[in-house]
Amino acid sequence: MTLLIAGVFLWSIVHLMKSVTPGLRGSIQGAIGEGPHKGLVALLILTSVGLMIFGWRSVPAQFVYDAPNWGRHLNMLLMVFALYLIGVAQGKSRIKQWIRHPMLTGVLIWCAGHLLANGDNKSLILFGGLGLWALISIFTVSRNEGPWVKPSEVATPGREMISIVIALVLYTVLFGAHRFIAGVALVGPYAP
Repeated sequence: MTLLIAGVFLWSIVHLMKSVTPGLRGSIQGAIGEGPHKGLVALLILTSVGLMIFGWRSVPAQFVYDAPNWGRHLNMLLMVFALYLIGVAQGKSRIKQWIRHPMLTGVLIWCAGHLLANGDNKSLILFGGLGLWALISIFTVSRNEGPWVKPSEVATPGREMISIVIALVLYTVLFGAHRFIAGVALVGPYAP
């Protein structure tokens, strides 16, 4: 559990530095240079992901609450939408006319879906922690950016369809890789 908590904490601290303590982040970047700073951030993020994966896989699940029976099915549907939002965050998309922070909103949906499907202690730590990070990020980034200016350019219908197809392909890949990443298959004899 210590590894899992450390991974979520490290992920959150590294990502929140830009929006919560920009002065500290800027002084670190000024001291070591932009290239080494980017390398250090990437290393810390990879470390946090490794800690979360190994921590998750090493903690036996102890159930804290009973997830609803429909939670797993709704989670499967929410994951497609979450992947779409995460994917379109960096490019043009019509969704940006309605959602200011699509990537962080996608992470929130991802976390909420997993908390609907799982009621164990390690899910609360991982998805509750990442959901809290995403929520704090939405508020701090919005505060720093000021009033929301919606993008003037939107994607073509063809580009939107490509984004949906990419989300479906990523969903299929993650569905198949889930047992190797999380140690839990979504269907079949290994399903919880």
